[in-house]
Amino acid sequence: MVKNDKWIKKMALEHKMIEPFEAGQVRDGKISFGTSSYGYDMRLSNEFMIMKNAGGKILDPKTSADALFEKVTVDGHIVIAPNSIILGKTVEYFRIPRDVVTIAFGKSTYARCGIFVNVTPFEPEWEGFVTLSIANTSSSAVKVYANEGIAQVLFLGASETCEVSYADRKGKYQAQKAITSAKI
Repeated sequence: MVKNDKWIKKMALEHKMIEPFEAGQVRDGKISFGTSSYGYDMRLSNEFMIMKNAGGKILDPKTSADALFEKVTVDGHIVIAPNSIILGKTVEYFRIPRDVVTIAFGKSTYARCGIFVNVTPFEPEWEGFVTLSIANTSSSAVKVYANEGIAQVLFLGASETCEVSYADRKGKYQAQKAITSAKI
């Protein structure tokens, strides 16, 4: 069952599920963020990892790619080159309850500009800042705004609590504080 805004507010305020937490929907000239009817629109921080010229190297998810990325901090926005990908992270730190899993979708405002955001599910008892893969599939450069909405998270409640959570498995991305590239 998808959780509603009342549940999200309660969990964020009483159990620190989302920090910092915006209880309402903020728009006011920004790409919206905060609580929505059945989800939470998370914000993009101002920290990014941009692919350097790889010089023909092949990206391999089984090998650390950190050397292929440059860390960048921006004021206001970042411009993503046509047909390229950057990594970002959320402003919010999430703590997912044991009986909840999430799915996230990129915001339609960005999708209409050719920007697609990939976010994997937040598993039960996962916590951390979310690392986002942001792809510009258009033939034009696109601005992406820091500290504004980037993707919406839906919280799905389980009918039963899972037997083994992400924390129990000691997942490799548990409690990540920085943008984290692929690792085995």
